[in-house]
Amino acid sequence: MPSTGRAGPGSAGTDGEAEVRRRVAELERWFGDPADPANPLGTAAFLAADAREEPLAAAELLLERLGLTAEFVPRELGGRLTELDALARVVRVVFRRDAALGLGYGFTDFQAAVVIWAAGSPAQRQAAARLLHGGGRIVAAYPELASGSNFLANELTARPAEGAAVARLSGRKESFTNVSRADRLVLFARTGEGRHSHSVLLVDRAALPADRVADLPRRRTRGVRGCLVAGIEFADCPVPADALVGEPGGGLELTLRLFPVIRSVGPSVALGCADTALRTAVACVVDRGVVGRPSEPDGPQTLSHARSTLAGAFVDLLMCDCLALVATRAVHLAPADSGLYAAAVKYLLPQLLTDTSYELSTLLGAEFHDRDGAYGAFAKSVRDLPMIGLGAAGSAACRATVVPQLPRLARESWLRDAEPPAELFRLEAGGLPPLDFGRLSPAATGDPLAASLPGSAAATAADPGGHLAELSGLLAAELAGLREGCAALDRDGRSALLDPRGRALADRYALVLTGAACLGVWRHQQGPGAGFLADPGWLTVALTRLLRRLGTPTPKPPVDQEEPLLAEVLARFGGHRSYDLYDTPLAGGTSTDGEGRDSR
Repeated sequence: MPSTGRAGPGSAGTDGEAEVRRRVAELERWFGDPADPANPLGTAAFLAADAREEPLAAAELLLERLGLTAEFVPRELGGRLTELDALARVVRVVFRRDAALGLGYGFTDFQAAVVIWAAGSPAQRQAAARLLHGGGRIVAAYPELASGSNFLANELTARPAEGAAVARLSGRKESFTNVSRADRLVLFARTGEGRHSHSVLLVDRAALPADRVADLPRRRTRGVRGCLVAGIEFADCPVPADALVGEPGGGLELTLRLFPVIRSVGPSVALGCADTALRTAVACVVDRGVVGRPSEPDGPQTLSHARSTLAGAFVDLLMCDCLALVATRAVHLAPADSGLYAAAVKYLLPQLLTDTSYELSTLLGAEFHDRDGAYGAFAKSVRDLPMIGLGAAGSAACRATVVPQLPRLARESWLRDAEPPAELFRLEAGGLPPLDFGRLSPAATGDPLAASLPGSAAATAADPGGHLAELSGLLAAELAGLREGCAALDRDGRSALLDPRGRALADRYALVLTGAACLGVWRHQQGPGAGFLADPGWLTVALTRLLRRLGTPTPKPPVDQEEPLLAEVLARFGGHRSYDLYDTPLAGGTSTDGEGRDSR
């Protein structure tokens, strides 16, 4: 059994970049070459399971043997959870193979477990850790998209009870993943009115009286078809006194406080799915000879549209990863402000990646409709990606988090806050402050990412030709324009959601944040031994694409500025390396030793 085997109490691994790379490489090796038709964990097997609308049992068994759920357990409870960006990198391996597997075996447990880590009693925390270490499952009944992502539309109620029960639970939840297989349920039930209207209950499914709880039929989904999505109904079901998590009536506040964690990690792991879509599109155009094979640098480069589309999609993934990186690291470094970035990344990334997938689909032609074979993974990824953005922290709810904060940020923060620490943009794992749930807040006190923009823009002045400096100046001007526009909204933000300008300004703000994140990553990659990310080429294209989305006229780009990016796309394809910031070695190549980006 590999060294990533299940971590028991006291067996947590060491922190640091080398340890994260080792865990990623271990998962890659055990999954094997996805293109090998004989691989029981290859693409063909996942496509067949998707067609059957069921989980791939062999993959779930592998993750159980490897103890993936230890990634979701804090180190002090014997697990490997220390830093959210490191967690996302490990789980991204699973999403790269199958989003349904990533959601159904892993991320669903994480979403539920963080409630217990944040507010559970010592006994509840220890019991949850033992359950996850033993391969058990925990699910949470977060609000549904059908309720408009409105927490107060929760369909469970709990009334006081006498005797050993703390409450009697009634109502139903129509759909959440793995409820039929869960050992423990984290339930948000209405117990009152106003701000303290909901309480959190941790329920042992097996201990509930069978005549008081019923499973609802499975709900089929267009994407992530291997996820077992169903509902549950309670009929005056007694819940024991030790089921209460945190304070009575504290459920709403707790949920809002935890959204920075859930909203930041989810989009980051979803980039694994987008990576597969891009890789499949590259395979298609290379097989057709539309672009040169990686081993043929002077091979046919016949279609400028194909070259531009592949380079642009690659840069889109890098842009998304920059914002996801900042969002996850901000939870540690700027917890009071991290909810702002988590909301922005949660609603912007699905939009960007959906647009990217559409652009890539034009390269596949008729193969876009394949459900199996060499290119079947593309259509599956396109179906799966939008599903990852649904649920309690869906796009509409996330935008609604951002809009009311814009007037105050415009008046008090933008162009006034101090620059954030360089660690906000570092790629290397290790060294971040511990996760402090008590300091998390859905409302930001400042905006350190926006505060980094002037300094990062100034750092582009040394770029030869001045093109990058001009683009970064345009982005800084966008922030200044946002400041003026957002200050004109309702002063306290309460009616900003009703103002038609609010949504448009929030969308522009999220794009400016993405540009600031890209600039920050590029800026802090400079130095001896700098690699691809220190080159201004990818950043120039990234800022150009962002400014065009903003409707800002951009200067004429340098001739053939996308050619080095296309070369990188083909090199990573031929070398079996990931299309994210980390340039991770993948199974199917000559090595999955975990060296990746810094070994080049």
